[in-house]
Amino acid sequence: MKQSTGLVAAFVSAASFATSGAFVKPLLEAGWSPAAAVSARTLSAGLLLLPFVLWSLRGRWHALWRARWRVLGMGVVAVAFTQVTYFAAISRIPVSTALLVEYLAPLLLVLWAWLSTRRAPRPAVLLGSVLAIGGLVLVIGPGAVQAVDPAGLLLAVAAAVGCAIYFVVGARPADGLPPVALAGVGLLAGGALLGLIGAAGLLPFTATFDDVPLLGTPAPWWVPLAVVAIFGTAIAYATGIFGANRLGSRLASFIGLLEVVFASIFAWLLLGENLTLMQLAGGVLILAGIAAVNQATDTTNPADGSANSSASTASLGIDGLQVSPAYAPSSTGASPS
Repeated sequence: MKQSTGLVAAFVSAASFATSGAFVKPLLEAGWSPAAAVSARTLSAGLLLLPFVLWSLRGRWHALWRARWRVLGMGVVAVAFTQVTYFAAISRIPVSTALLVEYLAPLLLVLWAWLSTRRAPRPAVLLGSVLAIGGLVLVIGPGAVQAVDPAGLLLAVAAAVGCAIYFVVGARPADGLPPVALAGVGLLAGGALLGLIGAAGLLPFTATFDDVPLLGTPAPWWVPLAVVAIFGTAIAYATGIFGANRLGSRLASFIGLLEVVFASIFAWLLLGENLTLMQLAGGVLILAGIAAVNQATDTTNPADGSANSSASTASLGIDGLQVSPAYAPSSTGASPS
C-alpha cells in the first residue's frame, strides 16, 4: 500500500511539473525572463501552500526546527541552485544538451549508491538505466548530444546534482515534518533567494503585465502564472516529496523522467506541437526502464523499498524546479520542468 500510494504521487508529480511548459511559454514570449518567471512561480506556490503548512505544523513547530537543514537544502539547492546553474548552462550550451545532462540525475543516484556501498547495482537497475536514458534521448531528440563549451557542461552537471539532491531530500525520513511543510517552506526560501539574485542583477530579471496569448485567446498575465503556481509547482512539489519519501530517491528519480513525456503530450494537446513516433517510442522505453528499476526495488526490500534506497543515497544531501523540458528549445532558454 505504501509503495502504491508513492507511485501514484510520483506520477502525479511528473505530470504536474509537465504542465508548466505550456503555461510559462506565453509569459516568456511576452518578455518575462526565466529567472523572474521561476521566482514568481515559486513564491506564489509557497504562499499557496502556506495555509496547509501552518495547519500541518500546528503543535509541531519543533519538527520544522529539527528539519531546518533539510528545508534549507530543499530551498537553496533543489530550487535556487538548480535553477541558477541550469540558466547559466543554457547561456553557454544548447538547451537540448543541458536537458539531457540534467536528467542524468537518476544515473547519479545509481552511481553514488554503487560507490558508497561498494556493491554493484542489480542487473535490473542497470538495464532500467539504459532503457530510461535511451528513451530520454528519443523524447528530447537525438540531436541533444552536441559539442559543448566545457564550462557550460560543468554547469549542466551541477544542475543534475541539484536535481538528484532534490530526490534525496524528499526521500529522507520525515521525522515528524509533513511533506507539504517541506515543500511550502522550501519553495518560499528558494523563491526568496532567486528574487534576491535577480534583484542583485546576477541574472536577467524582467517581467511584463500585459495580456498574453493562452490557448488561442488573450488572457491576463496572472492566469498562466496561477496555473503554473498551483499545478506545476505547489502540487508537483508536494506530491513529489511525498512520493520520494515512500519510494526512495532512486525509483522516484526515474519516475521523474516521465515529466519530459507528459510535457510532450501537453505540448501536443495545448500548443498543437506534433507528438512524433520517436517521442512515443522514447516514452515506452522510459516506462520500461521504470518498471525494471521498480522490480529491483521490490526484490531488494519488499517490505520497505524506500528505506533501502534512500539510505544508500542519504549522504548526498538532496526536477529540481524547472520551467519545462519539452518547451525549452522553443522558448529562448527556458529551464526544464
